[in-house]
Amino acid sequence: MCGIIGIIGREPAAPQLIEALKRLEYRGYDSAGVATLEKNGLLTRRRAEGKLKNLESRLSREPLAGTIGIGHTRWATHGRPTENNAHPHATDKLAVVHNGIIENFAELRRELEAGGAKFQTDTDTEVVAHLVTEEMKRGAAPVEAVKKALPRLRGAFALAFLFAGEDDLLIGARKGSPLAVGFGDDAMFVGSDAIALAPFTDTVSYLEDGDWVIVTRKGAQIRDAKGTVVEREVIKSRADVMLIDKGNHRHYMAKEIHEQPEVVGHTLAHYIDMAAGRVALPFVLPFDFKKLGRISIAACGTAYYAGMVAKYWFERFAGVPVEVDIASEFRYRSAPLAAGNLAIFVSQSGETADTLASLRYAREHKQHVLSVVNVPTSTIARESDIVVPTLAGPEIGVASTKAFTCQLAALAALAIAAGRARGVLNEGDETKLVRALIEVPRHMSEALALEGEIEQLARALSKCPAVLYLGRGTSFPLALEGALKLKEISYIHAEGYAAGELKHGPIALIDENMPVIVIAPHDQVFEKTASNMQEVAARGGRLILLTDKKGAEAVAAAHAVTTLTLPATLATVAPLVYAVPVQLIAYHTAVILGTDVDQPRNLAKSVTVE
Repeated sequence: MCGIIGIIGREPAAPQLIEALKRLEYRGYDSAGVATLEKNGLLTRRRAEGKLKNLESRLSREPLAGTIGIGHTRWATHGRPTENNAHPHATDKLAVVHNGIIENFAELRRELEAGGAKFQTDTDTEVVAHLVTEEMKRGAAPVEAVKKALPRLRGAFALAFLFAGEDDLLIGARKGSPLAVGFGDDAMFVGSDAIALAPFTDTVSYLEDGDWVIVTRKGAQIRDAKGTVVEREVIKSRADVMLIDKGNHRHYMAKEIHEQPEVVGHTLAHYIDMAAGRVALPFVLPFDFKKLGRISIAACGTAYYAGMVAKYWFERFAGVPVEVDIASEFRYRSAPLAAGNLAIFVSQSGETADTLASLRYAREHKQHVLSVVNVPTSTIARESDIVVPTLAGPEIGVASTKAFTCQLAALAALAIAAGRARGVLNEGDETKLVRALIEVPRHMSEALALEGEIEQLARALSKCPAVLYLGRGTSFPLALEGALKLKEISYIHAEGYAAGELKHGPIALIDENMPVIVIAPHDQVFEKTASNMQEVAARGGRLILLTDKKGAEAVAAAHAVTTLTLPATLATVAPLVYAVPVQLIAYHTAVILGTDVDQPRNLAKSVTVE
């Protein structure tokens, strides 16, 4: 979500802060601001509601001098997305930027106001500024003041502080939300991730949970939650290769949809010996699939739907019971977990707060912890026993596309490996499944060729107030994902249902104005789904069918308004291929409606708070 950047160097800071913030736009935000120290250590801010171009315009009218500063893109949690609520927040002694939520801010605010503090905003962050300021008023130097204030904050946060009169000092801290330190030549940096730091340095160190850091031009001193000086690994970041543009596409989302054949191919190649037609995991598992009594999967949003698909795969291929949870529910429902089983956590960013909390719950209950993440240096990855990276590359569009299909590719390989280990699949079964996976990138390319038809379909959907999605088996999670995508970026209300649930309520919504998108490859449950289609057609519903040639021929009498005929593929891997038209339907509908496709309202790329 929110993006943080801090710079201490020799060059003018404000232009560099803006450059870094532009690389954090993918996180989603609704306001932005920067603060620098000008002559004589004077603390000065510029803030603006809306996109960074508004902040840039203000800086062109009211420039900031200084070679040290902090910047922020805010996604509103407490208080409306106004200029007044935009970060940095400041007192006469300091400015602070914050990613996360201070859960006890109301309690702290009452205490601070009773002591005479005057609050100017509606945010939780301002209490941090006043809390540290109060310590400084009592005589504490900046480092000591932060040290005393941090233990009083409850919640998840990343913080960066800039102090009036201190032109060689930044302080950063993290608890739950990520923060990295960048090392340059006579310059230092802090940022939400390495992408923000990439224009300035490729040498970074990630703070661990509870760490805080004292940064000067000569280096960084990292301390843990107890205040002890600690060493954290300094690595060479590959964020420079992530600095991408839209290419020939109108939006990042369109580019990322079209990248899927390539990145899914890369991901599959990481886990499959394509020549031998078998799964070849590039790591040694710290557990034996044969000894597992149950697998638990937890994730949020689109990653949760990837977990739902994986449930079908693990149960069918490996004969092991699987429980899938929304991470925000799993972490609180006190699920009983027998020691020695496997818990899988799926997250694009690897920083999702609820998923991370669920991981820690599973670890407390002695589960083997495996994460499927797109950022191998993320917190979830670092706290896992085994990391299964998805090789999607940076996903800039807020609505997940290529990360989802790469998650499916990695999970499919894992499920097949489990099936072989448990003796449910034989060598021939494995070869058949692997060959089907190898064909997926090609089938994705064929699905992309339907874009012209999908754009025409989207013109009709853009006029509808609501849409239903139906599917059975692994197509049910895809129906949920299709509905989510349409809601996320077009703002049209949509719901996904298991097709068999149609008669248990949703059929009441069917009339001649209701589009019903049915995801139905010709598989073992196709005939059941076809019956549901007849029920829709009998009530005048506007059917839109996603199927293969055999399926299209079988339901010709159902009078589908539109049939998108996809390439025939093994039913078990169909979700990877059918995800493409599902994404394109949402994308083109949103484009026609003129919404902000890459940064839809109220959403953030990485949700690092509850």
